[in-house]
Amino acid sequence: MSPEKPRKTPSQARSSHTVEAIFDAAIQVLLDGGLERLTTTRVAERAGVSVGSLYQYFQNKQSLVATVLERHLLHVVGAVEKGCALAKGQTIDVMASAVADCFVAAKLDQPATSRALYAVAAEVGGAAVVARLTMRSQLALCDMLATASDARFQNPALIAFMLSTAAVGPVQALLMSDASPEMVRAVRQHLAMMMTSYLNASAIPAPKT
Repeated sequence: MSPEKPRKTPSQARSSHTVEAIFDAAIQVLLDGGLERLTTTRVAERAGVSVGSLYQYFQNKQSLVATVLERHLLHVVGAVEKGCALAKGQTIDVMASAVADCFVAAKLDQPATSRALYAVAAEVGGAAVVARLTMRSQLALCDMLATASDARFQNPALIAFMLSTAAVGPVQALLMSDASPEMVRAVRQHLAMMMTSYLNASAIPAPKT
């Protein structure tokens, strides 16, 4: 089941400010007590708005949390898309480093929030959101791989799928272990090495000009 969409899209500065306050409050309440203790009343109180104002935008707490999850994942996808765009036309090793760097940095930008949202994603219909935004990341990877200066790929869609899914496990493990900055740097470096090796093994050498 896909998550419900917000009832109303904020169109004015005041409305946008209200929605931002609700998002921030929802994350704070979620961090304090998890989904079980999250209620629209608690979120509204933390945000400094009325419950009626909250219901102008969200039908219930599931709709609210699903939208917070989507917003968080859009931040990650946006970082991957930006990294891929900047790495276009570069070599395989530069591309691998760019993907590893932007993915790890985006997921660990707010580690407590990432952990909390991972924990509740299945309960708010998050699978559909994750699948849709993962596809966006993979499309960005495909576009980048098509421009590699030192190789060509027969099946860039499959390779993009492998790259995006290969990064998920190590980063989730970092989040769950509350890893030190040194460990994060090491994992980022090793993830880049792993991606570089995979790309080299999958590549067809670029024709010489």
